[in-house]
Amino acid sequence: MEGELFLLSSMIFLLPVVCGCPERCRCHSPSNSVDCSRQGLTEIPSNLPPQTLTLHLQDNQIHQLPTSAFKSVPHLITLNLYNNSLSNLTPGVFHGLQHLQVLNLTQNSLHSLESRLFHSLPQLRELDLSSNNISHLPASLGESWENLTVLAIQQNRLRQLNRALLESMPRMKRLFLKDNLWKCNCHLLSLKLWLETFVYKGGITDNITCVSPDAWKGKDLREIPHELYHPCPFPSLHLQSSQVPQLGAARWAVPRLSDSHSTGERDHRECEIKPKPRPANLRHAVATIVITGVVCGIVCLMMLAAAIYGCTYAAITAQYHGGRLAQTNEPTKTEGKELFDSSLA
Repeated sequence: MEGELFLLSSMIFLLPVVCGCPERCRCHSPSNSVDCSRQGLTEIPSNLPPQTLTLHLQDNQIHQLPTSAFKSVPHLITLNLYNNSLSNLTPGVFHGLQHLQVLNLTQNSLHSLESRLFHSLPQLRELDLSSNNISHLPASLGESWENLTVLAIQQNRLRQLNRALLESMPRMKRLFLKDNLWKCNCHLLSLKLWLETFVYKGGITDNITCVSPDAWKGKDLREIPHELYHPCPFPSLHLQSSQVPQLGAARWAVPRLSDSHSTGERDHRECEIKPKPRPANLRHAVATIVITGVVCGIVCLMMLAAAIYGCTYAAITAQYHGGRLAQTNEPTKTEGKELFDSSLA
């Protein structure tokens, strides 16, 4: 009896090792999920089951991820790294995750993202970067963003967002941008116009509250008329003397401004970039069409009512004058008949 109990306890003890489940994690074989959350981990467990589809690593103390950190789980679909201490992600950290669709990096300490970071995630659908310290996003993050449908970057330190980045996500359905340090100046006008088109096509987004300048502080970016934005000034093409490298007068000659002032002005005028025409506001265009149709309909109804009133008035007037004419002709006929009868007599 004691031998059987010893054998049973040994099998229970060795079961996690045989199944390949890390010591401080819980593995669920039917769903191929591994839960290593709230274990105080400082690195990724080394013996994860290769068939894992969902990996929970939230609420740990992971500070850094090495290159190809998840190469042992190539079939991973969902990766949750919520509430760790990640401050930097190397470009090859997600190498090998060709099937990853959901990535949660919420509540870490990320400051920026490399443009090559997501190149190895062609199937990525949902990305959550909320509650970090991200102050800048690159203009492009590669073709892997073409399939992205959900992006959350609220509660960061973003002041601007390049429209080219948003245009690289044609399948985007939900975009969350609130609680950032949005500077609502001319550089954010392109984002405003893109968001209006995005919402018009059925996209879902939240409020973008302006933090600066003071004139727009506390207002939603989409509620500010685009006519109130001034065009961004173009940078000056004139070189400052402090920007010219001083490598010796014998080898580098600095042109004097007095000699080339007129030529520089003429070249500046000829090469000056003209501002692009401001794109039409879709909401204003639709509102104009609707208002025009309503006004035209009201005018047509008024014309129809005037025509009916005129016809009715004419008919009543004609009937009234016809009755009076008949009453006037009756005495005349009677008098003529009496005269005719007297002449016969």
